[in-house]
Amino acid sequence: MNTVSSAIGAGVSSQSRAMQLSLAALLGLFVVGFLGFSHMEVVHNAAHDYRHSMAFPCH
Repeated sequence: MNTVSSAIGAGVSSQSRAMQLSLAALLGLFVVGFLGFSHMEVVHNAAHDYRHSMAFPCH
């Protein structure tokens, strides 16, 4: 019984980790893609300043 429950727990952990990584990647694409290339000056400037503070090339 312990072997089966530990194998199931490992599978759930792996699925959870994959979901977390994919959601983090989508959030990153949203921040860089949408906010970085936004036509609204305030949003674009905020994203631009953040990229410079994190040493992310943007020019």
